[in-house]
Amino acid sequence: MQRLGKNHGGYFGETLEVRALLRDLSAAAAAGGWSSELIYQTGGFEIFALRKAAGQPRGRIYISTGIHGDEPAGPLAVLEMLRANAWLAGFEYWLCPCLNPTGFFFNSRENADRKDLNRDYRHPETGEVAAHLRWLERQPRFDAAFCLHEDWEAHGFYLYELNPGQRPSPAAAIIAAAAAAGPIDLSPVIEGREAKGGIINPNLDPAGRPLWPEAFWLLQNKTSMVYTLEAPSDFPLAGRVRMLVAALTAGLNHFV
Repeated sequence: MQRLGKNHGGYFGETLEVRALLRDLSAAAAAGGWSSELIYQTGGFEIFALRKAAGQPRGRIYISTGIHGDEPAGPLAVLEMLRANAWLAGFEYWLCPCLNPTGFFFNSRENADRKDLNRDYRHPETGEVAAHLRWLERQPRFDAAFCLHEDWEAHGFYLYELNPGQRPSPAAAIIAAAAAAGPIDLSPVIEGREAKGGIINPNLDPAGRPLWPEAFWLLQNKTSMVYTLEAPSDFPLAGRVRMLVAALTAGLNHFV
């Protein structure tokens, strides 16, 4: 993939028509046997969660994306996976495929009220996050969580790993899978944090952070492993989608 050179001070790449996206997600989920639950309505849009059940699950996996409206590759990646319907048998999945539809409508990181939803999970002020948390609190604990994102400044794909218990890690396999589809950001420092081979292991105490992303809340309340996958959004959209599909698939395969 070749860098586009479009992003100067923000994201200026391809956008989504969010109403069509939501229709396509719902249709693909229904065709694949997923159940759907309405979480919240905002600005004429529905935020919904999907679940794929298993009789005696070998594991429980949570996936989310679309929390920033200027990061279209995540929702398109999960749409592609829903259409392929090639999920690992015997696992239970919970999927929130578009947490910020008004952000996509305005092509904005924030929601319609100019609030960054991914900084609102400690003391929620937004209706979207408050509703999402109410839904999450009703769900069981997950074996792992994956949050799909993009970074308009990145030189390639990278990830954040929250794994304080040092459980066997899928991080290297995720990076290898993404590398087969596009570039990896090999910078020694990414977003102000030390990185090694595209992997950031933040040494962070969530209690010391006033503004929590979704990943922090999940780590404190629902799982012991969270992986935030960051596609490089100054590259072609189709390539970013391929990278996220490959990365997420590798992450899921780790739990077989």
